[in-house]
Amino acid sequence: MPLPDRSGFPVLQPAERCPCRSGHPFAECCAPFLGGAPAPTAVQLMRPRYTAYVVGATAYLLATWHPSTRPASLELDPNLTWRSLEIIRTEGGGPLDREGVVEFAARYADEGERGVLHETSRFVRRDRWQYVDGIA
Repeated sequence: MPLPDRSGFPVLQPAERCPCRSGHPFAECCAPFLGGAPAPTAVQLMRPRYTAYVVGATAYLLATWHPSTRPASLELDPNLTWRSLEIIRTEGGGPLDREGVVEFAARYADEGERGVLHETSRFVRRDRWQYVDGIA
């Protein structure tokens, strides 16, 4: 299912390759999680969180953010274009773990300038995986 149109953000079609660079179609990759399915691992939460930044899905980002570090609101810049996600390493974060770490590099363009967000993110799982924080 395509995500609703958010002014300035791309709308993804089910057969399109997922922006998280998994190599799978959007419908088989991040779409189910963005639609509310729980991610079974920390890295499987990292991927749709990245995709949420691509498409401007702030509600998903806030819903998957741990309450202890979640901002009250989140406004994304539609002029910032996320280009790619590379998962560098993971620690823990499996289906039976309670904590996990995902190190990633996310490439972007902002008003013609290219950049990379390199972060080591912490995740915890209680009933669902949640993003806690990251060190850039």
